[in-house]
Amino acid sequence: MALKMSDKDLKYWVGFNLIPGIGRVRLAQLENYFGNLENAWQADPVDLKHSGLDSRAVRAIASWQPKLSLEAEMEKLDHYGIKVFTWHDPGYPARLKEIYDYPPILYIRGSLLPEDEWCLAVVGTRRATVYGKQVTEEIVTDLAQNKITIVSGLARGIDSVAHRGALEAGGRSIAVLGCGLDIVYPSENADLARRIIKQGALISEYPLGTRPRAENFPRRNRIMSGLSLGVLVTEAGKTSGAMITAHLALEQNREVFAIPGSILSPVSSGTNHLIQEGAKLVSNYTNILEELNLEAVAHQMEIKEAIPTSGTETLLLKQLGAEPTHIDEVCRNSDLPMSQVSSTLAMMELKGLVKQVGMMNYVLAREAREEYMAKVD
Repeated sequence: MALKMSDKDLKYWVGFNLIPGIGRVRLAQLENYFGNLENAWQADPVDLKHSGLDSRAVRAIASWQPKLSLEAEMEKLDHYGIKVFTWHDPGYPARLKEIYDYPPILYIRGSLLPEDEWCLAVVGTRRATVYGKQVTEEIVTDLAQNKITIVSGLARGIDSVAHRGALEAGGRSIAVLGCGLDIVYPSENADLARRIIKQGALISEYPLGTRPRAENFPRRNRIMSGLSLGVLVTEAGKTSGAMITAHLALEQNREVFAIPGSILSPVSSGTNHLIQEGAKLVSNYTNILEELNLEAVAHQMEIKEAIPTSGTETLLLKQLGAEPTHIDEVCRNSDLPMSQVSSTLAMMELKGLVKQVGMMNYVLAREAREEYMAKVD
């Protein structure tokens, strides 16, 4: 398993995640008090109580620990090819950590790439009409061709159409599940899930073996919206799960988009209501790109893919780090003329290698910094 955290440390996070009632707040209490979760796992009930846990949480830990084999759980994760990221891991999605109730760990089957930062959640009814399926497919196809990753929940109806549209357009898709990643729900989407693993990722906060219970789905919706720049509701009733996702997006300061439908259609009552309440009305994909200021994403990605790093870019990368460096200092250290440094840095910024942080100061972009440091090590 390709993990930033060692299996020795990670297995305790996985272990606590198997115990009902031990979530983000209690894990933070344990980590702050004991220094790490290994010490917390080995603590006796008295020390657990001193850490700030209530009696119910202490009893849950004492009851579950004897039943759990952490080594066996890690072997199962490895068997399914599942990576696990804690909130400390660099691979944990940065945008998701912005929400209040972010999951302490994520199980991931597939891969999350830097370009998945540009993602949009697309949700809607399980009882999609011909109109709903058509407009979802058309808009998602255009978004995917413009390098936008599509996030949805692998459910029947609009979710499935959104995932398939992205994949068939050659794009990427992320499915957030309300069960363990060893279970595909609904089972009819098993082939679709396999395709998503190859062109994106399946994500869950739930341990292996967790069944798709009804109460899991509203909670997983906060992850769908939390990962994304915004949420597009293409067809939904007023009390649907898609509307829950839209309301969560508003709480998380995400943009909400909605496709209008017939006033006579029950599955358009939710989207029409969202528009009345101020959601952005969408008639084509450009409405979304413009609102999110993403018109240049595809162009930037094409440049990044089409132009290899030159010797000059390699030299300039060596002059930059996490701390801002002024362009004058870059010129002095590289012994290159200002015109060449300026034009090369501009191209590197388009390619996502560096960022200008004001007043002609530059830093390495996070991905470039990690790659460069890995080579140095």
